[in-house]
Amino acid sequence: MTQTQQNTLWQVIKITCAAAIGGFLFGFDSAVINGTTLALKASFNASDASLGAAVSVALLSAAAGAYFAGRLADKFGRVRCMLLASFLFLISAIGSGMPFGIPDFIFWRAVGGAAIGIASIIAPIYIAETAPAHLRGRLGSMQQFAIVIGIFAALLSNWLVVRLAMSLDVNTSLYMIPEATLQKNGGFANAEILWGTKAWQWMFWLEAIPALLYGIFALRLPESPRYLVSQGRLSEAQEVLTKISPEHMDDEMEAISETFKNTTPAKLSDLFETLANGTRRVAPIIWAGLGIAIFQQLVGINVIFYYGNMLWQSVGFTENDSMLLNVLSSVINISMTIVAILLIDKIGRKPLLVIGSVGMTFSLALLTYCFLTAGIDQNGNMALLGFSGPLSVLGANMFIVFFAMTWGPVMWVMLGEMFNNRIRAVAIAVCGLAQWLANFLVTFTFPILSGSVGPGFTYALYTFFAFTSIFFVLKFIKETKQKSLEEM
Repeated sequence: MTQTQQNTLWQVIKITCAAAIGGFLFGFDSAVINGTTLALKASFNASDASLGAAVSVALLSAAAGAYFAGRLADKFGRVRCMLLASFLFLISAIGSGMPFGIPDFIFWRAVGGAAIGIASIIAPIYIAETAPAHLRGRLGSMQQFAIVIGIFAALLSNWLVVRLAMSLDVNTSLYMIPEATLQKNGGFANAEILWGTKAWQWMFWLEAIPALLYGIFALRLPESPRYLVSQGRLSEAQEVLTKISPEHMDDEMEAISETFKNTTPAKLSDLFETLANGTRRVAPIIWAGLGIAIFQQLVGINVIFYYGNMLWQSVGFTENDSMLLNVLSSVINISMTIVAILLIDKIGRKPLLVIGSVGMTFSLALLTYCFLTAGIDQNGNMALLGFSGPLSVLGANMFIVFFAMTWGPVMWVMLGEMFNNRIRAVAIAVCGLAQWLANFLVTFTFPILSGSVGPGFTYALYTFFAFTSIFFVLKFIKETKQKSLEEM
């Protein structure tokens, strides 16, 4: 590799890493709620339905943020959208940690959700539009890698804050309370730690630090060359391409310009195609994008990261052990995402999706079995007795292994690259909207389903969707490995 190539690669990696900070916040903001659910329920005397709304409202607003992000990106640019997301993350972190009740807590979580939606769409667009074709899969996977790092950081910080609360409980008053009563009162996450504030509040406030960093890094990023060409700012586009692709700058500039020649701004109607008989239908490529976006959520992955603490405590684990299990799951998530980064440009996107679907089906079936055969403890509560406890932990982490090395990163990579230049932002926005709506549906219904029919039947439903996704991928997904964006 020549010095020029090394400099170019380093420039592309810096751009990708800086843009992926949005992914970190995406993961952190999504997962930080995990350690606060029981404390919120106790603090505000929330019902299962209101708790589900408090957790899932961020996902509903993320759907709106994702939908409008495409239009904002086309009108104001990718970098300005990152700055907007940074600001929304910041005020959401501060507001979520100091609510007066569930209604305004829901408002602040909705603000954070809008930021998540914007970040989830802008990062794959920006990375896809600045990465060379032969590296686009690996660099695009950095979005998911940043997400899982953010999830890990949230779960780890939650656990550390709880440990701090436990260490500050010098009178051991909470230690003297039976575990079941402690959970009902919100656990150590509901304990006061500093200046009359509670542990769960600090879990939210810590997010303000990466939110500020996101804005600072975004200010130093160059704009996407494809956006610049679409706005007629050709000299600026050439300057950016000189930094990221100097050897093929002229050819790329010509190819990009050709895709935007004599076109009007993309709109929703461009996602339809006209058949020979004159009828119009949604283009097959849009259905493919919608399918992978929705299936990624219907397998129930975010139940592990949003409700993991509540789930494990409901079947007999202590608060401390539940949080440690969450941290362990997050470490596995990170490790397997690294595996995906190494594999995605070698074996391709479609094979990874098939492998993931098969693996998730078997691991979810194991979890379903454990929950369906769970026993009852001395207090009359569901408990994973004997080998069921370790077996359920194995099943949950196998599920994370197969998701993290396949569907987790591959979905975002494919959404960033499967659409042509003209419709990319609009198409990703629509798929992002569908993805977040599916996320909302699963997250909102989990506490209701788990409380009514039990976690066993709930996980049986997720198993069904994982099984169905195998056939969807085989029939509708086409490989995009090493194709240029102008070939799409």
